[in-house]
Amino acid sequence: MVKKGSYDNSHDAVRIERPATGGGVGRLADGRVVFVRHSLPGELVTVDVTESTASFSRADVVEVLESSAERVSAPCPYAHRGGCGGCDLQHASLSAQKSWKAALVQEHLARIARVTRTVEVVSPPSPARGSRTRLRCAVDEEGRLSLRKTRSHDLVALDACWIADETFSPAFASTWEGAEEVELRAIGDGEPFAVVRRDTHRGTMIELCSLRGEPLEPSIQSRVKVEGHVYSVSPRSFWQSHRDAPALLVEAVRDYANLQAGDHVVDLFSGVGLFIIPLARVVGPTGRVSAVESSAYAVRDARQNAEGLGQVKVREWTVSPRAINDAVGSGDVVVLDPPRSGLAKGVTEALLRRAPRRVVYVSCDAATFSRDLKGLLAGGFDLVDLKAFDLFPMTEHVELVALLDMGPQKVESS
Repeated sequence: MVKKGSYDNSHDAVRIERPATGGGVGRLADGRVVFVRHSLPGELVTVDVTESTASFSRADVVEVLESSAERVSAPCPYAHRGGCGGCDLQHASLSAQKSWKAALVQEHLARIARVTRTVEVVSPPSPARGSRTRLRCAVDEEGRLSLRKTRSHDLVALDACWIADETFSPAFASTWEGAEEVELRAIGDGEPFAVVRRDTHRGTMIELCSLRGEPLEPSIQSRVKVEGHVYSVSPRSFWQSHRDAPALLVEAVRDYANLQAGDHVVDLFSGVGLFIIPLARVVGPTGRVSAVESSAYAVRDARQNAEGLGQVKVREWTVSPRAINDAVGSGDVVVLDPPRSGLAKGVTEALLRRAPRRVVYVSCDAATFSRDLKGLLAGGFDLVDLKAFDLFPMTEHVELVALLDMGPQKVESS
């Protein structure tokens, strides 16, 4: 059972031992493990306990008694105790953020997948400020764009978001009364716009608006160039939020796939086709690229983006054992880019039965990646390489790209 509120052990002095998901790990005076937000390893802090279970507590820093040399002043005025829950590492230097993320990935790999590996987090070329090209906001009772507090439904109204594209400024000065959610998009070179969700008695309605709330044509699309190819992205289709992510991930996936002309590559969770275009160029007209995606909007975009590439086939399917059985063959190369929840039940086993020679796994969640990795390793794959990109600056999250190979002997015996 989870209880929230203030406790007798609030304002205990806690020594932070190591980073963990949800804050630095320490112990309260009664010996209870506590996860402390806005702390850094080695620090001595007093804390406010905000939540407790039978086995651990959660808390936030009240006062830093002994500060880490890696502590900095948070650049965003909303990044503080009781403030916005979006950026949880703004109090840490860039090097400390990367160390924190690397430690979390290594811990998940060791604990869940039983893999011991040193992880280095690579910084993207763009600075953190203004790097986010998509921002999903809630709307408070006064119509102001807001983000939520940590582990809470409570809203914090914003005048600006430090991490988001600076062109979003007019949206924070506008009123969005009647909206449940507003997603701001500044993808590509066109004018940024808002995707507005309203809940009505007839169901959920989606409207496209300017950043000042004026209605736009429903046919609007974002267009963004990656390695010379212009991708069309519909307002309801997924696109990576960090401005550098598409180019970095394309390069990593293509390098790991190591395709030859005539190969067959299967892109599962293919979205609008970010990877299928560069992969199709490598396999050439004698090869094949099979893309599987469940979103009808993304499938439509992918087919438009792959127009003229006869070796590409895009299918509107949910990634399931049945889809795997149909799309993947022995000796194929498979690219996986699932949602944060990772692979659905049965998908890993289906992949192992089809025996691709190589899997390139793209993930934004180290825990679910480690869970899926454990199954792939048990089925005969080897983790050859792993890259971690700092595409969620000021947070605990990273983007992972992993290369898994099944040796020739294992392929032949499967």
